[in-house]
Amino acid sequence: MPSSFDYIITGAGCAGLSLLMRLLQEPNLQQKKILVIDKNTKKSNDRTWCFWESGTGLFEPIVHHRWQQLRFVAPETDRTFSIAPFQYKMIRGIDFYDYVHSHSASYNNVHFLQATVKHWRNTAQGVVVETDKGVFSATFMFNSIVHATQLPPPGFKGYFLWQHFKGKIIQTTTPVFDAEKATFMDFTVSQHNGTTFMYVLPFTANTALVEYTLFTEQLLAPESYDAAIDDYMLEKYGIDPTYEVLHEEFGKIPMTNYHFQARDGNIIPIGIAGGQAKGSSGYAFYFIQQQTEAIVNSLLVFGEPKKQGITLQQQKFRWFDKVLLRVLQEQLLPGHEVFAAIFKQNTPATILRFLNNESSLREDLQIMRSVPMRVFLPAALHTALFRK
Repeated sequence: MPSSFDYIITGAGCAGLSLLMRLLQEPNLQQKKILVIDKNTKKSNDRTWCFWESGTGLFEPIVHHRWQQLRFVAPETDRTFSIAPFQYKMIRGIDFYDYVHSHSASYNNVHFLQATVKHWRNTAQGVVVETDKGVFSATFMFNSIVHATQLPPPGFKGYFLWQHFKGKIIQTTTPVFDAEKATFMDFTVSQHNGTTFMYVLPFTANTALVEYTLFTEQLLAPESYDAAIDDYMLEKYGIDPTYEVLHEEFGKIPMTNYHFQARDGNIIPIGIAGGQAKGSSGYAFYFIQQQTEAIVNSLLVFGEPKKQGITLQQQKFRWFDKVLLRVLQEQLLPGHEVFAAIFKQNTPATILRFLNNESSLREDLQIMRSVPMRVFLPAALHTALFRK
C-alpha cells in the first residue's frame, strides 16, 4: 500500500462511504488516490438508516423497504396519512457497506485500511494521519470520527440531548403488522424518562423493526430498552416476549445546538462530526448526502472543498432547532404534545419538508402557529437574546 494519497477518509460509516461513493461517480475524480481508514471491518449489520425523499437517490438500489403511508400516534391522536410525493425509505447497514465496497473493488486507486486513527495534523503540503498501522499523508482529509472531545465540552452554554434507541427486528408466528404502513412515532408509551416513542417499520405481516427511542440527557440501563419493547408488543399486538428476534441494534445520536468543529486547514469534518445531525431530531442520513454531494461538487469546480458559509436558510433552521431543544431539555412542554400539535395541524408534506430544512417561509409560519405559543414564544425570545 502507498503512503501518499490525494484524499484520506477517516471513518468508513455513512458519511465516509457516502463521500467515497460520490467521488467514484465522477470521471474527473474517480482516479484520485483514496485511503479509507476505520478500526472496524464493517462486515456486520450494525445499524439502520431511515429517511424520506421524493424521486430516487444514489443508494436507491439498496433500499430494503419503503412506505408511502405513515402513522402518528399520541394520546388522543391517531393519524395515518400518505406522504406523497415522498417515500419513507430504509437502508440496512450491511447492505450499504457491501454495496460501496463492491463498487469500489474495481478501482485499484482505492485502498481500505483497518486501523485505529491516533492523530492527525496539517502540514505545508496537506495533512498527515498517524495510525497504529503506519503514517499516511494526503492533500485533504475528510474526517467522520466523532471524538469525545468534539461533544459539548464542560461549560458549554447550550442544549444537548441524546437521541438513543434500541431496535429489534421481530418475527411473530401470527400476522399482526400492516406492511403498507409505518408507525413513524407512537407516543402512547411511558413518558417518565422524557420524550419517548416507538417506531414500527413492518416488512411483512409477520416481521417488523420495532424501535424504542428517547430524547433525553442520560441513557438507560440496557435492560430497560428490552423491557419497553416487550411491554409494547404485548400491549399493542398481544404478543408475549417469546417472539423471535432476528436482529438487534443500539445507537445514540447527539441532538444539540453545539457547533461541531469546522474545517481546520486541509482537515474537513463530515457527517455527525461535521454537524450533519439535525439538532432537534437527530436525523442525519439525508443531510449527510447533501454535505457529501456539495463537497464533490466543490472538488469538481474548484479542485478543493471550499468552506461553505452559513446561509440565511441554515441560520433559520438552526434557530428553530435551538428553540425546540430548549422546550424539550427544559421540559417546558411534554415532547408528545409538541409533535401532536404539529401533526394535527399541518400536511405531511409540509412537516417532512420542515424536518428536512426545506420548508418555505409560509410553511414555517404555519408550523409555528400550530405549536402552543404560550410556551414557544418565550422560548424563542430567550434563545434569540441569550446563548442558552
